Amino acid sequence: MPLDYNSLLLAIGFAGACLSVTMYCTWLSARSESSLLTWSCGAALIVASVFAYSAFVQTVAPLLAALNFALMMFGFAAVLAAAYQFRTVSMPAGLVLALTSAVVLGFSLLMFSGYDGAGFILYNTAAAAVLFAVAHQYWLARTEAPTPIIALSTLYSAIGISFALCAIVLIVDGSLVLGHPPAGWAENLNLAVSIAGMSGIGALSLSLNQARMARNHRREAMTDALTGLLNRRALFDRFEADPLDRFTGVLVFDLDQFKNINDRHGHGVGDEVLRRFAAVTSACLRATDTAARLGGEEFAAVLPRSTEDRARQVAERIRKELAELAIDTDQGDLHCTVSVGIAFPTAERFTFEQVLSDADKALYRAKRDGRNRIATADLRLAG
Repeated sequence: MPLDYNSLLLAIGFAGACLSVTMYCTWLSARSESSLLTWSCGAALIVASVFAYSAFVQTVAPLLAALNFALMMFGFAAVLAAAYQFRTVSMPAGLVLALTSAVVLGFSLLMFSGYDGAGFILYNTAAAAVLFAVAHQYWLARTEAPTPIIALSTLYSAIGISFALCAIVLIVDGSLVLGHPPAGWAENLNLAVSIAGMSGIGALSLSLNQARMARNHRREAMTDALTGLLNRRALFDRFEADPLDRFTGVLVFDLDQFKNINDRHGHGVGDEVLRRFAAVTSACLRATDTAARLGGEEFAAVLPRSTEDRARQVAERIRKELAELAIDTDQGDLHCTVSVGIAFPTAERFTFEQVLSDADKALYRAKRDGRNRIATADLRLAG
């Protein structure tokens, strides 16, 4: 085997080791991204397999070949699991482990039986199949960030094709028994594509995960942790920049006697009331509507392309569904009510802050009139 081939193997190994360490360090700064740790572990196994293959090139021994293949397949399996985690958060560890173990066992039996060529056909075919599966997982997640994820999927596919070509060449040549590591244009191409692909995959994976972390941090900063709705800051960021369209309704909700609920049943029950109200509100709104928790027991909803009648219908549905809702407590079922204020933009008052203030004034009128009711601000819509 030419020395430059073995040197390329070692170069891949060292580059992969650096990439694995980099991904691990990135995971240390964002441990919620479990796919980073899984990918780092997979890369470490692949690096170990490269060094094992380098040893096999120098000393042709079935045991070294079996060690190389086992490390590589479990490494690729971990990369597949990381891709699946990236897309779904979960990981099918049992299935991946079982399939990988079966393939490793098959390769080992072929190598120790003397059919090393057939073993390398299985080696390259299995590697290609797993890499295509990794590419497919990223392809399914492409809507999150189309350009980098499609590029990532393409790189994994390219490396998979290079492994498949190695298998095809051995099949065409009928090389079921070799007696030496396979060598030829397909193996050289596989090395070149793997080196180039690894560099691209590393850069894209890091940038993609950094972008995801940034989005997650922004989402967390804009979301109310208890209810999952937008918080006050997010609501204002979304609507305060431009004047509201005259057919945009703003609803403000305030849970009646909420302090008494906390005092009588405890803050745990109070938190459950807030969560249940948020769920009721979200279920009553369209996908184009926006709900937010303003703070405490006060909520808001913004209804674009709406009318006063529709706004009142939505408010009444929310009011009625909450009143009918029974929340289990140590002291029996708890029933809650809510008061609602509704406002629309007028010729004089059309900013989000102004309309929200008008809805808030209507809300307090509903409170003064006896609670568990809906009040509407004076509507003088801009012509």
